[in-house]
Amino acid sequence: MTDQTSQFFAILTAVGEAKQANANALGVPWTFAQMGVGDANGTEPTPLREQTKLINERRRAPLNQVKVDPKNPNMIIAEQVIPPDVGGWWIREIGLYDAAGDLVAVANCAPSFKPLLTQGTGKTQIVRLNIIVTSAANVQLKIDPAVVLATREYVDGSIDAAINKQDIKQSVLVATTGPINLLGVQTIDGIAVPLDARVLVKHQSAGGDNGIYLVRPEAWVRASDADTGGDITPGMLVVVEQGVLNADTLWVLTSDAPIVLGSTMLAFRNITDGFATLVSPTFSGDPKAPTPLQFDRDKSVATTEFVGDALGSYRGVDIVTAPAKVLTKANIGYLMVLSGNGSIAVTLPPASSVPAGASVSFFVDHGYFAVDSINAASTDIINVGYGAFVPSLSVSNGDFVTLVNTGVSAWFATNRSVRMDQASEFRVSRSGTSGYRYLPGGMIEQWGISAATTDVANVTFPIQFKERVANILTNDNTAAGGTVMTMFQFSGLSLTGFTAQNIGALVRGSTGVAAPVSSHCPWWALGW
Repeated sequence: MTDQTSQFFAILTAVGEAKQANANALGVPWTFAQMGVGDANGTEPTPLREQTKLINERRRAPLNQVKVDPKNPNMIIAEQVIPPDVGGWWIREIGLYDAAGDLVAVANCAPSFKPLLTQGTGKTQIVRLNIIVTSAANVQLKIDPAVVLATREYVDGSIDAAINKQDIKQSVLVATTGPINLLGVQTIDGIAVPLDARVLVKHQSAGGDNGIYLVRPEAWVRASDADTGGDITPGMLVVVEQGVLNADTLWVLTSDAPIVLGSTMLAFRNITDGFATLVSPTFSGDPKAPTPLQFDRDKSVATTEFVGDALGSYRGVDIVTAPAKVLTKANIGYLMVLSGNGSIAVTLPPASSVPAGASVSFFVDHGYFAVDSINAASTDIINVGYGAFVPSLSVSNGDFVTLVNTGVSAWFATNRSVRMDQASEFRVSRSGTSGYRYLPGGMIEQWGISAATTDVANVTFPIQFKERVANILTNDNTAAGGTVMTMFQFSGLSLTGFTAQNIGALVRGSTGVAAPVSSHCPWWALGW
């Protein structure tokens, strides 16, 4: 009867001892494959070396896990998981079988009943057998993952082991800025560090004491993902969350392998040292950035290339020699040099296709006299100042002009260096026998020929003078064949016109005055 005096143990069978000796002597791999459990026919079994089978085996199945005990390199741990739908009997004896099917280890255990689901209860039974061998070097530890069940402990342990071996570790709250005592709560890098917080320790006088620790009320302990040699590898990375000096920095372990935790000096380097911070960064050297599209107007970083393309210095120089060229928005920002062997007609891109403020410049360099034209597209216009809007500008050798887009069907002519008769100060209108011209200083001259009805001609100026008419002159234009010179007197002078009265005619070669005759009145007026 099982009581407090009962003894439970596991031994190698004689077959197992022989196979272990053979593996050690010849280096032949020895593989554990299955585990059997039995009820020993209700008896209290004692493991025997001579056993080749269990007393009453109830189940045999592949191992779920087989490994070397991390604390004892000569102990093999074999494990089987019995699912809830298997059972209805007691477990009193355990056997371990190798790949050849031989019973190589046997053990007894405290009786444990394995119920079935049909009995109204379900139980997943874990059976574990620890076997001490003279050497685990030739024991081949492998299982078939397709036929085994994994315990929660096994899964959690496997996940932790895999994560802990990664170079990228869970972030730490703070990192030390100098040597510290690894005891109790304290303030590090300006942060009051609470219990259980993770801390990167990197300035200890004994470099082997560096590493990742958890804060404890007394002595600190190493974090579980950095507490073994397998967890600490060259290139290990850890992010620091807070701190006056180390907030948002990334540290890498620069120590070379092999690393023995506790004795190998662990050296860390801040790989973000010299990097610009995320908030209000300060750059040095010659930082680069992607160049946004030519006319982007958002919060993108503007490179010198973008500024040059959009608003700054000329993007380039384009020599135009063809007799006709239609520009597109790709020509914006260029200096267009009109050259070649004949007149050139250039058409601007539609004003609506480029943003307001975009510009293109023109310089004429034929080397001989030629009249070129810069034409607005479609219904667009060119504003040359003083309220003058034209569909086309004529330019010739040596002329320079920059056209700036308004964004709404028009261009402003700026920086103009063009023929004087095209300048706004000299703008002119010639239509038939009348016209006008602006002169520097605001002076205006106007001219025309007005027909007289019998002896009176009513004259209307082509444009209204702004302030005053300074002088009016007339010329003879009679129908008398050149022998009579008509004389006029003026009345009703205003800013918009005057009346010319034919007062008679002088006959050439005679001192007599002829009667007034029908005539035309050529006139010229000056004012402002």
